[in-house]
Amino acid sequence: MSRTVRAIVYGDVDLNLIDGSAVWAQSTVQALSLAGCETRLVLKAPVHTGRLTDPLAGLPGVTVVRPYEERLLAGQQNGSLSPVQASKVLARLDRDDPCDLLVLRGRRLVNRVVNDRHFDGRIWAYLTDIPQSAAEMTDQTCAELARIAAASRQLLCQTEELRCFLEAWVPEACGRSLLSPPAVPEPGFPVPEHERPHDPLRLVYTGKFAPLWNTLPMTRLPALLGERGIRAELHTVGDKIHSDAAHPGFQTAMTRALEGPTPGIRHHGGRPREEAMRIAGECDLGLGWRDPALDASLELSTKVLEFGALGLPVVLNRTPAHEALLGTDYPLYVPGRAELTDAADAVERAARDPEARSLAADRCRTAAGRYTLDAAARRWRAHLDRAFPPAPASVTARARPLRVGVAGHDLKFLTRLLDHFRSLPGLEVRIDAWPALARHDPAASRELADWADVVVVEWCGPAAVWYSHHKRRGSRLVVRLHRFELDAAWPRQVDIDAVDRVVCVSPYYARRTLEHTGWPESKVTVVPNWVDTDQLDRPKAPSARFRLGMIGIAPSRKRLDLGLDVLEELRARDRRWHLSVKSKPPWEYWWIWNKPEERAHYDAILRRMQTSPLLEGAVVFDAFGADVASWLRRIGHVLSTSDDESFHLAPAEGMASGAVPALLPWPGADEIYDRRWIHEHPAAMAESIAALGDQEAWRSAGELARTQVRESFSLDGVARTWTELLVSDRESERISSVSPP
Repeated sequence: MSRTVRAIVYGDVDLNLIDGSAVWAQSTVQALSLAGCETRLVLKAPVHTGRLTDPLAGLPGVTVVRPYEERLLAGQQNGSLSPVQASKVLARLDRDDPCDLLVLRGRRLVNRVVNDRHFDGRIWAYLTDIPQSAAEMTDQTCAELARIAAASRQLLCQTEELRCFLEAWVPEACGRSLLSPPAVPEPGFPVPEHERPHDPLRLVYTGKFAPLWNTLPMTRLPALLGERGIRAELHTVGDKIHSDAAHPGFQTAMTRALEGPTPGIRHHGGRPREEAMRIAGECDLGLGWRDPALDASLELSTKVLEFGALGLPVVLNRTPAHEALLGTDYPLYVPGRAELTDAADAVERAARDPEARSLAADRCRTAAGRYTLDAAARRWRAHLDRAFPPAPASVTARARPLRVGVAGHDLKFLTRLLDHFRSLPGLEVRIDAWPALARHDPAASRELADWADVVVVEWCGPAAVWYSHHKRRGSRLVVRLHRFELDAAWPRQVDIDAVDRVVCVSPYYARRTLEHTGWPESKVTVVPNWVDTDQLDRPKAPSARFRLGMIGIAPSRKRLDLGLDVLEELRARDRRWHLSVKSKPPWEYWWIWNKPEERAHYDAILRRMQTSPLLEGAVVFDAFGADVASWLRRIGHVLSTSDDESFHLAPAEGMASGAVPALLPWPGADEIYDRRWIHEHPAAMAESIAALGDQEAWRSAGELARTQVRESFSLDGVARTWTELLVSDRESERISSVSPP
């Protein structure tokens, strides 16, 4: 960050009660402070205990805002803020002292703030209380989440599974979703050694007491274990006991079990977070066992990580999330239907099997090490650096902001670059969005041309022609030429004398442009396509190694037929190989489907897939959409079998995900991609893929590919190049070169 970023943090949570959501508020403020952010934590309700707020006192740049005490809400003396009231308080604070980002937790709250429109573009919404199953994702819910995503700068997701689920249902979330897992502080005290358990065995649970968290059955464990000859006691910490209409009598029974006297139960009540961790650290075994109804949860248990930071093994359900965290062979999963006797079995194993207990403790400790407060601060710092990049000195030295106009009929390849430009202090950005290739509002275009210091025209089509003939004296004009424009008349209609730079995405097409147009060499430069390497860098699914992927198969020059050749070669050796295709079908493009030769091409492909024994059941067509990052988690190899491409983003996106690219030698491919990934024909491509004969070889190749794409095409690097192109008149007077990675 080039300046101090100012944040407001507000959660729809009561910080008098210690649970995961309240701890989130505390740890988020701590992480933002460590990341160098000036942060105001706004309280929902008057705080009586200070267990969570006292540790924030004295942190650099942190202020705790108490709306009731500071009279920020007229006419209300106690209770807690409703979402409507909270939105008003936050807007008032922002008007008095503007913030750069507003970090919010709570779906009702976020929805209210979004509807009030005061913080559009500055909201960083932490989403957990959203539907986590397809059955709950109604049209109304999807529409609500789409509004939230559109109004937010970022969406913060606790786990990769939750992020992918959200992106699949809410396309507006794609590209905006960041991982923000729980943060666990390092214990501020010496952690006891856990070589041998105490007698009696000390079990521990911390957090809220609720039916689905199995906290009432837990209180029966000491007696049940006693019947098996294991002396045990349960230590509990917390003061939030849920009242649940679906479980009448729970609150009364839970209170009676905790306050007892109940044999084997030692309830410590609500305690500050560090004291709760100290109590847990004196125990032998943490309890994270829950009702099976929560097994499909896409969230991560903070208490498992806290216990792990203390070196405690944890008894918990076997779920996909826990297996991803601790491994499939973790020894203390609750077996069966996760009933009380199943939990007792797992505790008994921990008590009687030192090796199982030691292995479980090591796994939990290692997992917790990935979720420290320092790690959270590093993540926040990276997020803030991306969101608030430094402006070039040539911009900050100007008397007024540099005015940047962007024009074109299709700006999809500029989306993240536009986000970057808008984030730069000293730049003001306006858009002239043409509704069609050759249709626009001349008055709006004229207004932009007269206003802008520099105009960027996407595609060298009618918009480039218009702006080249209506350029304001003293302004600069940059045109980006892709591929299809060279086959049309527009480049010859452009007034090249009015154009300062023509940007091509590859050296090959820069040369073709010069040959085709005769433009001065000094006018043409190369800036590669950008790849959002951070968004695409996600864990691979277990079966990814044996899955090929193709993104976009229309028109026919994309050569799906050659991709099928590769698949057949591989399946002749091993039937585990499959191909996933993410694309619109060709019949959804009228300009393709109207051509008889295109229809014949795809008809032959579909017949082949129906009749080839090697292709039967081996090709999956996935819906076209923005969720490429989550789709690529299942892909181990990305194919590029086209006859020709200007750049072809698909292999680069696959590389950023850790997939291994495989390309045929279309013209210019070797000036963009490393020659090791380029093969003469489909059989050679299949041979190269099969040669990565084990998981380690495949992962190693994927890591090399990931490194290469980060070095050559990362969004941050390309955005910096574009920024210099906009603000500098001292560009190189030659065609830039893009060295193969």
